[in-house]
Amino acid sequence: MTSFINVEGLYKSFGQQTVLENVNFQVEKGEIIGLLGPNGAGKTTFIRILNGVIKPDKGSISLNGMDSASEGDEIRKISGIVTESAGLYHQMSGKENLELFKELYGVTDKKRVAELLDLFDLEEHQDKPVGKYSTGMKKRLALAKALLHKPDILFLDEPTNGLDPDGIQMVISYLKKYNQETGTTIIICSHVLHQLETICDSFAFIDNGTIVEQGTLPELEDKYVQNVTVKVGTTFKPQEKHFLGFSCKVVGADMVAFDLPSKKDIPQLLSNLLKRDPVYSVIIMNNDLESIYFRVRGDK
Repeated sequence: MTSFINVEGLYKSFGQQTVLENVNFQVEKGEIIGLLGPNGAGKTTFIRILNGVIKPDKGSISLNGMDSASEGDEIRKISGIVTESAGLYHQMSGKENLELFKELYGVTDKKRVAELLDLFDLEEHQDKPVGKYSTGMKKRLALAKALLHKPDILFLDEPTNGLDPDGIQMVISYLKKYNQETGTTIIICSHVLHQLETICDSFAFIDNGTIVEQGTLPELEDKYVQNVTVKVGTTFKPQEKHFLGFSCKVVGADMVAFDLPSKKDIPQLLSNLLKRDPVYSVIIMNNDLESIYFRVRGDK
C-alpha cells in the first residue's frame, strides 16, 4: 500500500550549498509525525518542498498521490501550514482575521470560524486586536487559520517556539484532540524533542540534510536501547555495588539506580526487591526520545 506521503532520493541545493541529500521519508494517513533535528538541519526547506513551494533538484515526492514538484497548487489546497511568522493582521481582531482568510480560502461553512474560536478557546478574545494577543493566543489563532479549510495535512514549523510551559502543553493538547477527531495528518518540525514525545505516533530524525532514522518510539527503543538504567524509589539501601548481579548505586533519598542488560530484566529486579523492601516508583532513565536521538546521531 502506498503511503500518504512518500519521498525517495530527494536532493536540494542552493548554489554550492547542499541542503538536502538523499532524503527518504514515509508518512501514513492520519499520522502525527515529528520531524526532529537541530537548527540548520534542513527541516524548513524539506517542508517547503513537500508543500510545493520550492522544487527539488531530483528525487520523487508523492503526497496523497500528487507530485509536489508539478502539482504544488493542488497540494496547497489540501494543506495547512503554520510557521513562526504566522501571517496574521495585528490591527484586526481574531475573528476578523479568520473571516478574512475564510473568504480567501473559499470556505462556505458559515459555522467554521465559530467552531475554531471555540476549539482554541479564543471566544472571549475574538473581538480583541491580534496585536494585543499574547504569544500563545497568536499561536492558537495561527493554528485556527491553518485549519479553516479542513486540510488533509497540516505542516507545523516550530509551533511551540516562544511559548511558556502552559502554552506548549495547551497547543500540543489541541493538536492531539484535532487529530483524533478529524484524522488530519500532521507533520511537526522541531528541535525540542521532549515536547513532542507524547503527541507523535512516529519520529523522523534529520541531521546534516538527510533523514538518519525513522520509526515509532518502541521501534527506536528496541533498535537503539540495549542496556537500561532504572531509577527505583525504595527503602532498600545496597551495601555493595551489585544486587542480583546488577550494578547499583544510591542516587538520592530512597532512590537507587540499577544498570540492567535489558528492560526484560526489570520484572526480575523488582520481584526480588519487593521480597525485602517496598518499591514506590520505577523510572527507565535512558529510553526517552532525546536519549535515543543522541544514540542515533552517534551511530551514524
